[in-house]
Amino acid sequence: MAERHELSQPRPLPNPGWGPLAALPGNPLMWVLILSEMVVFAAFFGLFAWLRAGEREVFDASQQLLDPVAGGINTMVLLTSGLFAALAVQSIGRGDRRRCRQWLGAAFALGVVFCVVKVVEYADKLGQGLMPETNTFFTFYYLLTGFHFAHVLFGLGLIALVAWRISHDNVETAAAFWHMVDLIWILLYPILYLLR
Repeated sequence: MAERHELSQPRPLPNPGWGPLAALPGNPLMWVLILSEMVVFAAFFGLFAWLRAGEREVFDASQQLLDPVAGGINTMVLLTSGLFAALAVQSIGRGDRRRCRQWLGAAFALGVVFCVVKVVEYADKLGQGLMPETNTFFTFYYLLTGFHFAHVLFGLGLIALVAWRISHDNVETAAAFWHMVDLIWILLYPILYLLR
């Protein structure tokens, strides 16, 4: 009976005193950063949609010049990397620091693959003379993917730091940021490459 009572006890909040952020895993300041970044990206997406409505032919013709296969490969790479980050959180939760580092290393490696694919894609577009000033679509293409790319680089640095200074809180914090990077790309990919 004591065991049943123990199970019904509410779990302590990971971050007491942080109001609505108190129940979130990792460092609450990272969640403030994540939420603020989501607001910035939402504003960019809204502006993109508004400008697209005014220049539909330009946006549609420009979108045809993108490689949806490269974007699709990067989508699979980032989603798999996010899975590895989640597995790192599970491993550290079980106290398996070695396995956690392995999963973080795998997540990091796939993040690097994402960067390589993106740089090759940028080089191809620039080689075709498609610059940020080519038209409004390409201004937003470079702005949105470049801003996301900067977040990937920051996330890679965070994963490397956490793998070195491993703790449950640090791993959860880095994984939360990395999942935000995944989520942004999952929205960016169809908006830029697929939706007509």
